[in-house]
Amino acid sequence: MASLKDMRVRIASTKATQKITKAMQMVAASKLRRAQTAAEAARPYADKMSAVISNIASAAAGSPGAPALMAGTGRDQVHLLLVCTGERGLSGAFNSSIVRLARERALALMNQGKEVKFFCVGRKGYEQLRRQFDKQIVEHLDLRSVRQLGFVNAEDIAKKVLARFDNGEFDVCTLFYSRFKSVIAQIPTAQQIIPLVVEEGAGASTTSYEYEPEEDEILTRLLPRNLAIQIFRALLENNASFYGAQMSAMDNATRNAGEMIRKQTLVYNRTRQAQITKELIEIISGAEAV
Repeated sequence: MASLKDMRVRIASTKATQKITKAMQMVAASKLRRAQTAAEAARPYADKMSAVISNIASAAAGSPGAPALMAGTGRDQVHLLLVCTGERGLSGAFNSSIVRLARERALALMNQGKEVKFFCVGRKGYEQLRRQFDKQIVEHLDLRSVRQLGFVNAEDIAKKVLARFDNGEFDVCTLFYSRFKSVIAQIPTAQQIIPLVVEEGAGASTTSYEYEPEEDEILTRLLPRNLAIQIFRALLENNASFYGAQMSAMDNATRNAGEMIRKQTLVYNRTRQAQITKELIEIISGAEAV
């Protein structure tokens, strides 16, 4: 059985851990509000951009001059998985849920005889994926030095992806991230971004438009920007999801630490009482012997 001194050390250590987790919970809560606001503000713009491009793409459907970002390469053999995760842990299942979704997609594609490549954005996803797919990771981007996410970060990622597409390194690109729903709910999401997926009815309109310049030329300009916008939206959703998951995880850790302190204190008091009782019995027994 541990000594009273060891028990006091354990209780003090648990209390120190509780203070840390409580502080991390408060920091995550303060950052969550701004991150959530940014993510929610980006959704209407990204959705409207998708709707506009879908409308134009519907008008340009079947055109021989359609951009490759919309028409694709004509093949479905090489898939690039753009996996966006966090740079830090202590956020529950936030990172692992995104990686799990990407891993399941990769294994399913490989079972179909497809070639899979990974582009990892974020340290945690890279560390998990390289254990199984080290040779298939073609690029890793670390955003730890970025204090405030901006559109320029998404543009940088989009340019790297486009450069690989232009070089014929892949046929299909799928973006993986976590969509923020609430503090306790983040939804791992897979979104195909190359070639463009035009949803039925997404660009539907009762109004007929004439475009100037032609649809193909407009799409050539808009599609690369849309790619950056969708990636930027994913980064913002991830940021909000990370702080929501971390806030929830640190709240649970703080509660668990409190329960541990209660149990440790109970054991300490019982052990201390037993030791005092034992000492009193020894004193009384000694006195009676005299």
